[in-house]
Amino acid sequence: MENFRVGVVGCGGIAQVHGTVLQHLEGVELVGCADIKPERAQAFAETYGGRAYSSMEELLEGEQLDAVHLCTPHYLHTPMAKLAASRGLHVFTEKPPVMTWEQWAEFRQLEQAPTRVGVCFQNRYNPSVQLLREVLASGKAGKVLGARAFVTWHREAPYYTESGWRGSLQTEGGGVLINQSIHTLDLLGQFLGRATQVEASMMNHHLKGVIEVEDMMEAYLTFGEAHAIFYATTAYCADSPVLVELACENATIRMEEQEVSITWADGSKERHSLTSKPVAGGKAYWGNSHGLCIQDFYRCVREGKPFRNDIAGIADTAELMLSMYQSAREHTVVEL
Repeated sequence: MENFRVGVVGCGGIAQVHGTVLQHLEGVELVGCADIKPERAQAFAETYGGRAYSSMEELLEGEQLDAVHLCTPHYLHTPMAKLAASRGLHVFTEKPPVMTWEQWAEFRQLEQAPTRVGVCFQNRYNPSVQLLREVLASGKAGKVLGARAFVTWHREAPYYTESGWRGSLQTEGGGVLINQSIHTLDLLGQFLGRATQVEASMMNHHLKGVIEVEDMMEAYLTFGEAHAIFYATTAYCADSPVLVELACENATIRMEEQEVSITWADGSKERHSLTSKPVAGGKAYWGNSHGLCIQDFYRCVREGKPFRNDIAGIADTAELMLSMYQSAREHTVVEL
C-alpha cells in the first residue's frame, strides 16, 4: 500500500514533535509544511523533509496530500480542519479542537465527512494511564467514589507576549484550562466517564494587565455518582508533576506523571514507576506519547477502524471544557 502523503501546517514548537514522529513513521511520507514565517517553514523542511510553503492554501495547491497535521494557534484549528476536510484530506489537529460552542457545532459537522479527523490527546496513551484503566477495568478497586486533579505550572509574561497569539481571548480562547490543563481534564473523563454537572470559577492572579485569559481555574465536577475537584494554575513558581488521584471503594490510586501508587483498603501498597521513550524536540510536560497517538491515528485510518481520539471520542472533553468556561463566566451551575 502506498504511503500517506502528509503536510504539517504551523512549524512552531509542537510541530517539531510531529515532524520527528512523522519522519520515522512507517507508511507515512512528510512531503510539505507551511508557516506564515517562511524562515520557520524552511527550517522545518530542512530538518524533517518536504517542501516549505508560506500558507496552508499554498501547501494544498502545491502538494498531492492525503492528510494534514494542524500545529497552529488555537483559533485556526476549526477553520483549517474544515478547509482540509473540504479538500478530502484526513486531519490530525493539536488540542484544543475548538474555542467556543459555535466552533464546536461546526467541528462536529466534520463527522459527516468521508475523511477522518483526530485530535492529539496523547496522554491517553501514557503507560501510567493505561495502567489505571486496567486496574479500574479489573474491578478490584471497586467503584470510583471521587477524584482530584491538580496542575500547578509556571508561565511568565514572555510566554504570552512573544507568541503573537497566547493570552488573547480571540486567538487562544482561554488560558490555563484550554491550553495547559485540558489534557488532565481529559484524563478525568477517561477514568470517570461523561460529566453531568459543573460549577467553576476562574481568575487572573499573576499576569494582570499582560493577559486577558485566566491563569487559575477551579471546578467541582459531577460524574454521575462521583465528584471531582479540579484545580489548575500557571501562577506557581515551577512546573510540578500533574497529580490525578482516584478514591475508590477498595483503594486510593495516585498518579503523578509516570509514577502510580495504589493503597489498598487492607493497608497494602503498590508502586509502579513506568517509563516511555520521549520524542526528540518535545518538552517534559507535553508527555511522551505523541508517537503512539499519531501512529494509532494512521493505523485506524488505514484499517478503517474507529480512532480513540476522533470527534466522537473527544466530545465529552470538549463539551466539559466549554461548560467550565460557561459556568465560570456566568457564575452558574451548568448541566451537561
